[in-house]
Amino acid sequence: MTLMTAIAVSASGLTAQRRRLEVHASNLVNASTIQPAGMEPFRRKDVMFSAAPPQTSFGAEFETAVQGVEISKVVTDNSEGRKQYEPGNPNADKDGYVMYPNVNTTDEMMNILSATRSYEANLQAVTAAKEMAQKTLEILK
Repeated sequence: MTLMTAIAVSASGLTAQRRRLEVHASNLVNASTIQPAGMEPFRRKDVMFSAAPPQTSFGAEFETAVQGVEISKVVTDNSEGRKQYEPGNPNADKDGYVMYPNVNTTDEMMNILSATRSYEANLQAVTAAKEMAQKTLEILK
């Protein structure tokens, strides 16, 4: 594996984790949003990753064992949201219940921390590959 391939793989991880962070931050922001009675509440979303070959050079095409990552799709969680009895709420249904999103704030915070740590790990891998390339150039002088 070349240094450029290593950087490309880590860069794909950076892009995927940034998008994952955006999706989970959106879930967290909408955790308490409610809709008028009869409308669907916000549904949490999650990202699905898949392996992707790095797009660096012709030689990288032969390195089939080295794979980057990409987001294959963003899926919506169709599980039921929570119902809360709030008869005075203008968004309550005829029985006095308000539907809240199916977002668990603790889970979303854990997903955000996980995405942040993965992003940092990919950034460190890019930095290490860059430093190795610089050292190689210094040796070749």
